[in-house]
Amino acid sequence: MEHATRNFHAHGGNEWVIGGKLTFLPGATVEGAEGLFDIPKGAELQLPFIADSTATSVAALREDYNALLAALRTAGLMAANVPVNGDAEQTEPDGGE
Repeated sequence: MEHATRNFHAHGGNEWVIGGKLTFLPGATVEGAEGLFDIPKGAELQLPFIADSTATSVAALREDYNALLAALRTAGLMAANVPVNGDAEQTEPDGGE
């Protein structure tokens, strides 16, 4: 039986290739990763300004709420599609029905 590994050393051991899952157990530490997860200079970290709601009806409040959800999706802070059957990998456009 042949087993294809997805995690392996490459380039004479100078590189570790992760093609599978990498799990850090409680208490694990990572050394030498300074700057690895830093946000690049100039990257937009804020949503665009959204004014406080001045809605005086439920319908108007719904519009304001949906505008907030749309801003979250556009900024990439919320998935753009609804998961199908609880599987985040399979999605259908808005509604999933």
